[in-house]
Amino acid sequence: MNEWKRQTHAIRTQAEASSHKEHSVPMFLTSSFVFDDSEEMRAAFAGDIQRNIYSRFTNPNVAELSEKIRLMEGAEAGHATATGMAAVFATLGALCSAGDHILACRSLFGSTHSILTKILPRWGITHTYVDASDPEGWRQGIQDSTRLIFLETPTNPAVDIIDLEALGQLAAERDVTLVVDNCFATPVLQRPLELGAHISLHSATKYIDGQGRVMGGVVVGSADLIQEIYDFARPTGPALSPFNAWVLSKSVETLELRMEKHSQNAMELAMWLEAHPHADSVRYPFLPSHPQHEIAKRQMSAGGGIVTFRLEGGLEHGKRFMDSVEMCSLTANLGDTRTIVSHPSSTTHAKLTEEERLAVGITPGLIRISVGLEDMSDVTRDIEQALGRAVAP
Repeated sequence: MNEWKRQTHAIRTQAEASSHKEHSVPMFLTSSFVFDDSEEMRAAFAGDIQRNIYSRFTNPNVAELSEKIRLMEGAEAGHATATGMAAVFATLGALCSAGDHILACRSLFGSTHSILTKILPRWGITHTYVDASDPEGWRQGIQDSTRLIFLETPTNPAVDIIDLEALGQLAAERDVTLVVDNCFATPVLQRPLELGAHISLHSATKYIDGQGRVMGGVVVGSADLIQEIYDFARPTGPALSPFNAWVLSKSVETLELRMEKHSQNAMELAMWLEAHPHADSVRYPFLPSHPQHEIAKRQMSAGGGIVTFRLEGGLEHGKRFMDSVEMCSLTANLGDTRTIVSHPSSTTHAKLTEEERLAVGITPGLIRISVGLEDMSDVTRDIEQALGRAVAP
């Protein structure tokens, strides 16, 4: 089993079948599990035996999903949570204490920024931001109290690429924990643990589900760190529902095929936009024009499904573009089979100040496209007409 390839693990790794010996694992929609006697119950609660107790702690569907992602990432252990942000918060909350310092990439999802700037300071946990384009900033930013380094790569929404191998070496030198939000790349395109990271986490709501149905999060990494995260999550309750875990586990079976197609479509769209007269500063990791193109090619097997570009005319033209889209979706998600367009300045990153947005490349005219699996001629035709309306006098 350990010799299976990644895609085989995604399909064949399953929770133990019931007495019915079903081929596809059923949903274990139960809040608790029954014991044969008091001694078995005592031993389970004491941790003397591995046993499902209560679905806030353990559940076969949740364990199956965690195990699949663990194997795909090459990790020692994993833990699934209710959402991607629950995975982020459980990781930071479990691994940091009062007086600790976090060194983080400045370009982060808006909710992660809120945790760092508004919630963790209440506990006496501080942070310093480093620009994604400043490799030396990481080394300079580490303090004696730095507990962990936290980053996304590719970043949201600027799709900056950060050199994981270099940061893995730095983390080892300074004995700090390297945590990577691997949501945009997934285990199919990038495996941070192989490059020196200690923790890789995901919003399973995005590409792992891939169809805009359910929410979930997964954290994988070394066994000791995952145990700390589990011990934090067990009493605080960010539990993934068995139903959502079942859906996500089935979705993982097609993740590799979908990511290949997302990447193929996104590369096609990025090249098309780069040649378009009304699209400026097109960003896609595998475009030769991307400033960290060589790093992306080294640590990713494909560029993923996110493309960004800027519209001249700023906020006004950005709004016009969004209002002119006909087929593509305007929704608060990404990683869907359906192409989604968003305007980060007024939505996902609206809670940042204008100065903070500009510091990470979120200009008023920035458009983020999560490229879906439709025929690309239909996608480009929709974007073409929306661009025309956006810049019309």
